[in-house]
Amino acid sequence: MANKHGGDIYTDGVLKGRQILDFSSNINPLGVPGKFREALDEIYKEVVRYPDYKYRKLKESIITYVKTYYGTNLDMDEIILGNGASEVLDLFISSVKSIGIIVPSFVEYEEFALKYDNKITFVPLSKDFKYNYSSIRKSLEALDGIIIGNPNNPTGNLIDRKEFMGLLEYCEVNNKKVIVDEAFIEFCDEKNSLVNLVEKYSCLFIVRAFTKFFGMPGARLGYGISSNKALLKKFSNSQLPWNINTLAELALEKSYEDREYINKSKEWIKEELPYMLTKLKDISVISRVIPTSCNFVLCELNGIDENKLYEIMLEKGVLIRKCSNFKGLNDSFVRFAIKSRELNNILLDLLREL
Repeated sequence: MANKHGGDIYTDGVLKGRQILDFSSNINPLGVPGKFREALDEIYKEVVRYPDYKYRKLKESIITYVKTYYGTNLDMDEIILGNGASEVLDLFISSVKSIGIIVPSFVEYEEFALKYDNKITFVPLSKDFKYNYSSIRKSLEALDGIIIGNPNNPTGNLIDRKEFMGLLEYCEVNNKKVIVDEAFIEFCDEKNSLVNLVEKYSCLFIVRAFTKFFGMPGARLGYGISSNKALLKKFSNSQLPWNINTLAELALEKSYEDREYINKSKEWIKEELPYMLTKLKDISVISRVIPTSCNFVLCELNGIDENKLYEIMLEKGVLIRKCSNFKGLNDSFVRFAIKSRELNNILLDLLREL
């Protein structure tokens, strides 16, 4: 079965003895934050005991980070931790019997909904891959909730706050749940986050991934934010104890303190995003570059399909993301992660050769 995610450097790379440049996974290319690397000696002192089962220090780090960068005050019982954002998404989706899923979007949303035998309604983006708020509002009438990306994966578009607040008002009054996946929000301007709306709307659930922006997908740590404390308590009671390991806990605590790394990463994406959008438009095998607000770019191909391009690039040591398994897309689409200028130019040069 074909891999349904990016980042599978093993099947066609490592296990076949190949060195791969991975443009399929949307991870910060600047590496691990310096403050975490410097603190690695601490792990030997910590792994000899169990983590705090309430993860109080970890939650304090999240509270401080959200206050510092997003101007929002949280309580500990407004945060739920997960072994990756996927665990948190799974918990939230388990709380509804019917759900609307924007398409195309992260393929796991549907997998989680099917796991709980949910009724699924797919709500397509517009032809230019923007959110259709009137369609979302109409679909919600027959549903318990909706899940939506901010920014959306694989298109990179952000939620329009004004339009979305109208949806939140409707959902708050009509007891609907709204799950907003902000796994990639750190790659965008802070003002685009909806985390400051959780206190006003108990229907709103924000999901965050720690490991993408901080370049550590192997650490597996995510969290959810909501003012619906009763539901978060219910979720917490259903989780296995100690679901966050000590290494991941230390990684978040130290990385969230690393302002130099955060600022450097923000500067990197501000430079490389417009550069890649401009350069990709000049590639002959690309007919359309979808405007994006974050660290990946969806492209429609011209005269070549995803499988052919994938094989050509793989032979040259580059892994890209095929997109036909995103509902609403076909084999004419691929996604490229944005990397360093040096690596981006390697990708661009290879594409120009086609």
